[in-house]
Amino acid sequence: MTSETNLGDGYRLALIGAPIEVGTSEPGAVMGPAALRTAGLGRALADLGHAVVDHGDVVPDGPAGARGLDAVAAWTRALSRVVEGVLDGGALPLTAGGDHSLSLGSIDGVMRHCARQGRPLFVLWLDAHADFNTPETSPSGNVHGMPLAALCGEAGFPQLFAEPAPPALAPTDVHLFGLRSIDAGERALVAARRVGVTDMRTIDEFGVIAPLRQILERVAARGAHLHVSFDIDFLDPSIAPGVGTTVPGGATFREAHLIMEMLHDSGLVRSLDIVELNPFLDERGRSARVLVELAASLFGRRILDRPTAPIAAVPSDAAERT
Repeated sequence: MTSETNLGDGYRLALIGAPIEVGTSEPGAVMGPAALRTAGLGRALADLGHAVVDHGDVVPDGPAGARGLDAVAAWTRALSRVVEGVLDGGALPLTAGGDHSLSLGSIDGVMRHCARQGRPLFVLWLDAHADFNTPETSPSGNVHGMPLAALCGEAGFPQLFAEPAPPALAPTDVHLFGLRSIDAGERALVAARRVGVTDMRTIDEFGVIAPLRQILERVAARGAHLHVSFDIDFLDPSIAPGVGTTVPGGATFREAHLIMEMLHDSGLVRSLDIVELNPFLDERGRSARVLVELAASLFGRRILDRPTAPIAAVPSDAAERT
């Protein structure tokens, strides 16, 4: 981490609750932030020596019970302000949800901060799904399957972001990691926009180390702000069943921990989402506890202390080829 988030041997972390479920038709994600707190998220991070401030739950800029794009816009604008303010204050925002439409707000806030700082932004999307649908391509119409398309400037999302909006996120600065379910319309968009993809077939063949290292080397070479958006359905549902969109064949418990440990060792992560936890579908808090353990790995929990080498910057022309 850079000095803006460092505090001695720990980090300044801002826990932001986003109890949003207006982006999905499956009720229960609204309870996600409370479940993560109950499972000890803040306590686990503080025990690692980090200064953790819980900012409570964000309140949308409009009626809490509304639905549709207008409701998502109300959440997006409120979350964006909080995340941007946390980053401006020198802390690392951890936004806990809540369905994946919350990333519209968290990443918009990061984009605004990065635009003023003149810093590139790279988004690592750990998810079973591409979330690159538009209202035109989506079979379900659920906005939690659309955030990346909206952030990357696709048509169909009027007045979603507060004006003046920052430039759209470049699709080539997004990497989908763990993909194993994609709709036909978004498949065409992902290919046309040259979004980076490491699907589960690639992970089955090469493991997680080589593909993730390539991504981190590219981020380091550009000096970019790395935002990680972690959807619980990235994991195999046998490990974390508390999600409304289960897809078999996800990451194993050990693969997920290795990814978190590599992200920590890289020193590149500067903002984080944990999304789609649905306690109503969980088994006695099992999924929430797994997410807390993974977050702890990302922020430095390890079995044994060992020396770590920072990710080396590679030449820019080589980075562009990854």
